[in-house]
Amino acid sequence: MLFRDNGAVKLAFVLDPLEHIKAYKDSSVAMMRAAQARGHEVFAIMRPALAWREGAVHAAASRLTVRTDHQDWFEAQAPQDTSLTGFDAVLMRQDPPFDIEYIAATWLLERAQAAGAHVFNDPRAVRDHSEKLAILEFPQLIPDTVVAREAEILQAFIEASGDTILKPLDGMGGSQIFRVRRDDPNRNVIVETLTEHGSRSIMAQRFLPAIAQGDKRILLIGGEVVPFALARIPKSGETRGNLAAGGTGVAQPLSASDRAIADQLAPLLHARGILLAGIDVIGNRLTEINVTSPTCFVEITQQTGFSVAGMFLDAMERACAA
Repeated sequence: MLFRDNGAVKLAFVLDPLEHIKAYKDSSVAMMRAAQARGHEVFAIMRPALAWREGAVHAAASRLTVRTDHQDWFEAQAPQDTSLTGFDAVLMRQDPPFDIEYIAATWLLERAQAAGAHVFNDPRAVRDHSEKLAILEFPQLIPDTVVAREAEILQAFIEASGDTILKPLDGMGGSQIFRVRRDDPNRNVIVETLTEHGSRSIMAQRFLPAIAQGDKRILLIGGEVVPFALARIPKSGETRGNLAAGGTGVAQPLSASDRAIADQLAPLLHARGILLAGIDVIGNRLTEINVTSPTCFVEITQQTGFSVAGMFLDAMERACAA
C-alpha cells in the first residue's frame, strides 16, 4: 500500500451508477465512508468506462466526497482518465448479473492486475467461483442438490425430495426462486419456464425448513470470519429470506455449525485471492458462496457495533502491503 505523505491511499471502486445506490444500506458505501474516515481518497468507476488502450487498462474515475446523509450521500468531481495502476487498490463491487460484460470486466481487471494493480477480489477467482455452483466443491456441507437442464432429471429430484427449491444459476436477491412440492400442479410449467424448455441449466435443492429461522449471511474477510451473521428471516407466507424479497435482517452470533463451515472455507477462499466472500447458510447447510459484491455490512454493524467495514479495510491494507 503506497501511503502518501498525509497517510492517504487512493481507492477505486468499480460500482453500479451512483444515483441507483441505496446508501442507507449499501456495503460499498460503508466501505467508502470508513476509508474516507481514515483519510483515504475514494474514487468511483463505472464498469462501462473500463477500457484497454495504449498498452494499459484505463477508466474515467471520479473523486468522491462521501457524506453521512443517505439521500445526498456523495459529491463527485469531474471524471479523469486514469490507468488503474495509478490506484493503490481497485475494488470490484459491481452487482450481478454475471453476464458476458461482467466477464469482460474481469478480463480487463486481470490485465490491470498483471501490470501491478491490486484488484479485490482477484478477477480470475471471481470468474472461477460461480455464486451458485461453487458450493458443489463441498458436497458434505450442502443440502441434497441437482444441477441440470433436462426436465426428466429435475422432475425425478422433485419427486424424490417432495419439497424442492428451484433457482436459476445467474440470479440474485431471491429473483426467480421457486418452492415446488411434489403435488404442485404448476411444477411442469415452472421447470419449463426456468430451464427455458431445456435450454438452460438450473439448480434444484431439497427445501430446508430451517429457513424459518433465517438464511444466514456470514462474511469472510481476509481469511478470517466476521463473528456475527445476518439471519435474513422470510416475511409471512414467503420462503425467501433475501432482504430484496422483503426478509428481515437480524444480526446474531455465529452458531457452532456456522463457525465450523466458515472456518473451513475462509482460509481456502482467501488463498485463492478472494479477500471478501459472503457465504449463505440455512440451518447447518451451505447454500451459496457470494464473491461479486457481498453485502450486509451495514445491518451487522448497526445491530452489533462490530465494524465490518473497518475489518475489511484492515484486511485490504494488509493485502496491499504484502
